[in-house]
Amino acid sequence: MPPVLLPLRRLVPLACAGVLALAAAGAAAAPKTVCTVTINSADEKESFQRHLPSGDYRFVELVQAGQPDWLASARRRGVSCDVLVISGHFDDGSEFYTDRHDFREFLTVHEMQHESCRSDGLFAHLKEVYLFGCNTLKADPRYTAGGEIVRSLERAGQSHADAERRAAWLGERYGQSNRERLRHVFKDVPVVYGFSSKAPLGRYAGPLMERYFESAPPGEVGSGRPSPTLLKLFGPSSMISVAGLTDADPHAGFRAEMCSLADDRPEAQKLAFLHALLQRDAADARMLLEHLERYLGTLGPAQRQAPEVAAALAGIAADRPARERFLALARDADRASTTTRMTAVARTLGWLTPAQEQDELVAMIARRMARNELGRHEVDLVCDLPPAATAGLAERLQATGAARDDVVAHSAALACLGSAPAHERTLRALTSPRDEDVEVAQVYLRHRPLTQVDELRSVASGIARMTTPAAQLRALEALARQRLADAQSLREIAQLFPKVRSLAAQRAIAGILVRADYRQLAGTGLLASLRQHRLRSPDGSDVIDLLIRLLQTA
Repeated sequence: MPPVLLPLRRLVPLACAGVLALAAAGAAAAPKTVCTVTINSADEKESFQRHLPSGDYRFVELVQAGQPDWLASARRRGVSCDVLVISGHFDDGSEFYTDRHDFREFLTVHEMQHESCRSDGLFAHLKEVYLFGCNTLKADPRYTAGGEIVRSLERAGQSHADAERRAAWLGERYGQSNRERLRHVFKDVPVVYGFSSKAPLGRYAGPLMERYFESAPPGEVGSGRPSPTLLKLFGPSSMISVAGLTDADPHAGFRAEMCSLADDRPEAQKLAFLHALLQRDAADARMLLEHLERYLGTLGPAQRQAPEVAAALAGIAADRPARERFLALARDADRASTTTRMTAVARTLGWLTPAQEQDELVAMIARRMARNELGRHEVDLVCDLPPAATAGLAERLQATGAARDDVVAHSAALACLGSAPAHERTLRALTSPRDEDVEVAQVYLRHRPLTQVDELRSVASGIARMTTPAAQLRALEALARQRLADAQSLREIAQLFPKVRSLAAQRAIAGILVRADYRQLAGTGLLASLRQHRLRSPDGSDVIDLLIRLLQTA
């Protein structure tokens, strides 16, 4: 029988169909790339590796110890991830980190944002992300639109009601909970697993993953579909899944703004966007403050001298209306830290000289003193300023007449700026019966440790005479950071042990003595006192037991 001849117009579609079938088979056979970022625990990664067939999945560990930019290194090697598994602590929402002492790698959200803004980046073809860390998908906003935002909008001419509505919208757009930040990072990714609160440690998460793989359908990992089995197993540990941001999201425009400062476009283009942002209401710049700070911090002297960059910066520096709006909001900020951050940005933009920035700092502290709004957070902020930036500021602040000697927070701020009389008043506050005064003094001593023996003896003696348990405990905790070496002060504190009647206070005393040269107390009867008067710990061995063991061998 002669062969059947088909018309050419029918052969071409059949041939194309055959080619497409072969291509589809080849694509199906290509293994999916599982990228792992193992910063704290390897339990989760090892479970994936044990159970996913090597013919269907290939693994790439992105972390390269000692190499500062391992994300970029992987991209340069041509790595493109289908699945991403990140294991690390994530409590504060700014970075994945480790508690291991032998391994110091970390991964910041900023680095992830920068990588996600690249169209050819590691994350461009992701189908699934597994975030094994606490609070990775926590929904609480990291920032809120404070009162200064509403007041700024009112200064711009909006009614109070309109200003409040706009502030609420800005809070939704820029508030950026951990969940929203990571949805922005993993744009268009169908499935992102994470935890809305506490996550299990690796040694517990690993066995749960083992149970998952025992019942998971083949090929489920990397399919881009949420797994009911996985969510049920980890559900009691707060695991949820979300989809990455899409262009249909009502606040998708924020990602474009973020990428305008974080991607690899020329610096002149980034500065053009920055200038346009600053020409809008200052509230927008305030809500993007973290991104402004980070971007301006990357501009080195050589980049600033490039003609197009220098011209763009000069244009911003000359924009007086934008400057006045920005500084008005900075001066009106609810938090002192916001004021100092914004004035630092203003100096970087050429809107303030270093001397003018100092003027703003003095005025801010004086305003808060006058309004009785200076507390431990403001003291912590002032004490953290570099000495070079605060020379002569104590005298200038006192000249305003806003500081009061009877307010401990005022004295602590002046002491951090170099005032010796204020230092003495702050030390006396450490043994005050007012718990809030002790708390301020404790903040001060974290920044300005005691160095004079007579001061240490005076503080130790004063603590021993305190009668308010809560304030005394806080004072003991502050003293523990001083690492006592003076024998007289150590004896004073040791004699306090049988007199306090709370386990927390006894532990604080033991903590002081453990950190000190406890051998000086050998033969003083301390060991017998500890054994006789210690309050039993309900949760097993503690620092008191450690001190007893150390004294036994002294």
